Amino acid sequence: MKILITGGAGFIGSATAKQLMDRGDKAVLIDNFNNYYDPRLKRDRIKIFLKGYEKPARRGGSFKLYTGDIRDVKFLEKVFQKERPDKVIHLAAMAGVRNSLEHPALYADINIMGTVNLLELSVKHKIKNFVYASSSSVYGNNKKFPFSEKDNVDTPISPYAATKKADELLAHVYSHIYKLPTTGLRYFTVYGPWGRPDMALFLFTENIFSGKPILVNNHGKMSRNFTYVYDIASGTITTLDADLPYAVMNIGGDRENTLMEFIGEIEKNVGKKAKMKMMPLPLGDVISTVADIKKLRKLGWKPTTHIDKGIKNFVEWYQEYYGV
Repeated sequence: MKILITGGAGFIGSATAKQLMDRGDKAVLIDNFNNYYDPRLKRDRIKIFLKGYEKPARRGGSFKLYTGDIRDVKFLEKVFQKERPDKVIHLAAMAGVRNSLEHPALYADINIMGTVNLLELSVKHKIKNFVYASSSSVYGNNKKFPFSEKDNVDTPISPYAATKKADELLAHVYSHIYKLPTTGLRYFTVYGPWGRPDMALFLFTENIFSGKPILVNNHGKMSRNFTYVYDIASGTITTLDADLPYAVMNIGGDRENTLMEFIGEIEKNVGKKAKMKMMPLPLGDVISTVADIKKLRKLGWKPTTHIDKGIKNFVEWYQEYYGV
């Protein structure tokens, strides 16, 4: 198949592209290489992580890269017309809960209008399946654990979360009216090699190596379903292959880890104790996220990497990439 991946130079996008190409699919990557974090890391994901896939190999897996913005309809139309993809994985978005509090209009513009553009073109070009990134943040301050897709998610607590909820509603409209198969994936705290520099694992590792204090939110009284990026990629592809008429699914790890356990694993792999600065809970953040993943398990997917192995892999990548 030929798969269009928006945000293809991103953390999840590049990992998903690699798994698709490993099995022989062709990937069409779109990314605008914005400066939300260092664009060099995004370009190195293409240059280093996806090295060797630029041209079709004997197994058939390869990619093409287009630089452009998902708000640019003319640009997107040209890519669809030229490449004629079979399916779409839509991952391009402004990420980050806290940053969305400072730039809500930007998040609405990219995350909502960009998604509308891709849904419209997917209908026009008869795309067979449209898989897109939602987020565990849509659950807000839900007190019921684990978070289930059946739970009410009408009370987001950040602009970012609100845009992801809006994407789910829009996808439902296009599935209902135009019979476009859509699946929204509520990703739970993704981590691993080639990860985003604004996320906790990256920030903590960087500061522990350099001897700087790490900021520990809510005095460490937090927990997450940390989900390894390669599990995320395989789950994304599982739903891509399923061609469900319409679905929203959680995709997360199979166990809950406390923030202090997470920090302890980083310390063990870095070989140094962290200097911790205890902080209150930031606006828009939640204390705990726990995923009910029964729906995705029914499609044959399960997470396989726990934080001991996943953090080890990240720290080794970090040391090699940054020469630490």
